[in-house]
Amino acid sequence: MMKRPDYQKIYFDYIQTKSPEKMKQCEFFFQKNVVTSLDVIKINTIIFGYEKDSLKNRSFSAPDITYILAYQKKNKLNNKQLATHFKLSRNTVAKWKKIFIV
Repeated sequence: MMKRPDYQKIYFDYIQTKSPEKMKQCEFFFQKNVVTSLDVIKINTIIFGYEKDSLKNRSFSAPDITYILAYQKKNKLNNKQLATHFKLSRNTVAKWKKIFIV
């Protein structure tokens, strides 16, 4: 398995030097044992503001994908609504639904 960057250390150092006023908002992130891709996206939005670009070029791990698909089922969303909520492509959501059974 490929080793992932230590996002907690990276973001902690950045917040500490560039924007210490956001430390309180980001506390949840630093207390987690396992950091998912969705957590990284959330902390990135908190620090740098709303992201206009889509998440089409982002990579998601299998647990992240199953979380997103479970979210869809729990909230009774169609593929378009889910794609809009997570800023994904509808085709990506459809492909994930074929591969991962939730």
